[in-house]
Amino acid sequence: MVQIFLDSAILEEIKSLKNIGLLDGVTTNPSLIKKAVDQLKKQNKKISIEIYIRKILETCNKKPVSLEVIGTNLKEMVEEGETLYKKFKKYGNVYIKIPVNPCMEDKCTLGSDGIKAIKELSKNKIPVNCTLIFTPEQALLAAKAGAKFVSPFMGREDDYIREINRVKFKKEDYFPKEGYKKEKKTLEDNGIISGIDLIKKTIEIFKKNKIRSKVLAASIRSSRQFREALKAGADIVTLPYKIIIESLNHQKTIEGMKKFTKDIVPEYARLIKKNENSKYK
Repeated sequence: MVQIFLDSAILEEIKSLKNIGLLDGVTTNPSLIKKAVDQLKKQNKKISIEIYIRKILETCNKKPVSLEVIGTNLKEMVEEGETLYKKFKKYGNVYIKIPVNPCMEDKCTLGSDGIKAIKELSKNKIPVNCTLIFTPEQALLAAKAGAKFVSPFMGREDDYIREINRVKFKKEDYFPKEGYKKEKKTLEDNGIISGIDLIKKTIEIFKKNKIRSKVLAASIRSSRQFREALKAGADIVTLPYKIIIESLNHQKTIEGMKKFTKDIVPEYARLIKKNENSKYK
């Protein structure tokens, strides 16, 4: 069954999802962690980033938690990955987030440093979640290097397709899985027509090549995209808390609850409320 990860560093959100039995893991980044810690400091609560990460891991109770490196070359990424893993592995199940390609120039000689870092960390039995994936071939190369999770960024892929084709949009705007048409032409990014298409093509290639790495659908912007990622066959989806809550809502569910409550039979109500020993009384 598909796993549901929470894309958040807010401890209360993590605890809430865990308490209702839906938490399979957590994805974080340094910005999310800093924002959460800063909010606590504004409430006059003294806590460091290190202690906060430890609390996240302890709350997750051995479920995967992805922690991200900030380095941009092989040496930095490997050293940071090893430091994060050694420092926090005793508190939980640490995965190290490595970008598939840390190069920030159009042309550079460091393009393979992400793959090399994945290979090095994996060789040392440090599990890797490879991020910033925008093509199926990036995902395949990361998996061959040893990444346990590969994370195609659905929402950001949709953004890019619209950007390169000069389409005005808001981030929350829905992008159809079958692609966006402009003047009867389906827009694309080198053959990828949507974020969902990126997920589907990655899964197809993995199945044909019998690759065991898990496809983690990331950068999900709506409950509709959540559904489509599930239909596409993603092994894992990582979601903001608000989208998980949004996915539980439907107007007809609310209407049904109002009707059922209104139609309660008094005798039936008395019957089911007689259990004084229930832990839910």
